[in-house]
Amino acid sequence: MPPSPRPRRSVLYIPGSNARALEKARDLPADAIIFDLEDAVAVDGKVDARHTLEAALEQGGYGERTRIVRINGLDTPWGEDDLIEIAATGPDAILLPKVNSAADIERLNAALDETGGTSTTRIWAMMETASSVFHAAEIVTAPRLDGLVIGTNDLAAELGCRPGADRAPLMMALQTYVAAARMVGIDCIDGVFNAFRDEEGLRAECLQGRMLGMDGKTLIHPSQIAVANEIFAPSAEEVDRARRQIEAWEAAKREGKGIAVLDGEIVENLHVAAAQATLARDRAAKEASR
Repeated sequence: MPPSPRPRRSVLYIPGSNARALEKARDLPADAIIFDLEDAVAVDGKVDARHTLEAALEQGGYGERTRIVRINGLDTPWGEDDLIEIAATGPDAILLPKVNSAADIERLNAALDETGGTSTTRIWAMMETASSVFHAAEIVTAPRLDGLVIGTNDLAAELGCRPGADRAPLMMALQTYVAAARMVGIDCIDGVFNAFRDEEGLRAECLQGRMLGMDGKTLIHPSQIAVANEIFAPSAEEVDRARRQIEAWEAAKREGKGIAVLDGEIVENLHVAAAQATLARDRAAKEASR
């Protein structure tokens, strides 16, 4: 099942403690922002960061970008207060770190209900533990879940592997996460590329992620947004082929045929559905870029 056509090609992490970055993010061309209260904030700055972020979200101004807040885990000293204060601002989603099983999402869902926050706030899951790999299929069926974010750095550390440029040691996990997301039709966002000044390396990893079926890329620097937006949007060639597939199919139907042929290849229902999804993503990406 394909994800929503709402674009999440570029998903930028912003520290909740950085008031200047929170201000600048209002004008960045990212499709989504992860306002981070977890890894990006030092222990002695957790409470102040929460208040800083709360004020920024209440002020608004982030337009149509998906506003996702990564809180601290509910088993930490800050997680519950993060949830209570942030839920009241009505973000699009709460991102839970280090999800191991559906039980973690169920606990957050119950806690979110208790806050009395908006019912439109969804839950996203950080997939960054060995347990999450083997429980991915159950995690995606948990209540209110709307997206997966892959934490490749934490996952590699837990596995004790060295991913390298081709990320071969992580491939089983990456494919498992994508398959689980597709099973229920939610987004799966690839992990970060750490060398933010290496545009060629970023481009290669974005291309790999898209080939795997990822919907977008988490980013650590605004300079990475343009590459992610380009690669995770349908290319002109893909859009042209999608249109021609639909035209060939419709022409075949008018002739009473069950299949069509385009450029020497068969076009069936499944190809038409994929072509329609491509055109929907293209329209959404162009709308987001205006």
